[in-house]
Amino acid sequence: MSRRLLVINGSPRRGGNVATMLEAIEREAVGKGFDVAVVRMADLHVAPCTGCMACRTKGCCVLPEDDAHRTAALLRDADAVVVGAPCYWGNMPGQLKVLFDRMVYAMMGEGKRGLPRPLHKGKRAIIVTACTTPWPFNILFGQSAGTVRALREILHYSGFGIVGTVQHGGTKGAPLVGARKLRRCARLVGRL
Repeated sequence: MSRRLLVINGSPRRGGNVATMLEAIEREAVGKGFDVAVVRMADLHVAPCTGCMACRTKGCCVLPEDDAHRTAALLRDADAVVVGAPCYWGNMPGQLKVLFDRMVYAMMGEGKRGLPRPLHKGKRAIIVTACTTPWPFNILFGQSAGTVRALREILHYSGFGIVGTVQHGGTKGAPLVGARKLRRCARLVGRL
């Protein structure tokens, strides 16, 4: 039985740097025998969370079915996840945050005292981000590092172990991801 990998492309823009890096990971994963499912934010229709908290007791979102429900099902079945997101003001794009808000019930449970309980303990994850701020300032000024920090927190509290991150800076002046960075993305698949 092959392992299942979920790749979430959190970029609302098609064909950019995040997509290029995720495609390198996807190719490598398929070559290593993973069954890969890809979700692209640009293709999703996700209503915002209303904060009703019903999902905490029901174990599912009570809003009308949309792509958040379908992505949550893929996440539950995945053995590993890769999340890619561009940097928007030192964080992930709002559309991706809305998706994670809607999938909280599929990522974390609650203990008897209301404390979070990770639902994906032992699973592994990779984080990929791109930023217009040039390297190394994208990291030093907390731009792409802010995106990684936000995604790391969500994945960590869900039980995922982060096996690697890739931060690509300076996309405004040199928009294409270099071959060296793509090889780094592909090598991370070996850690899943």
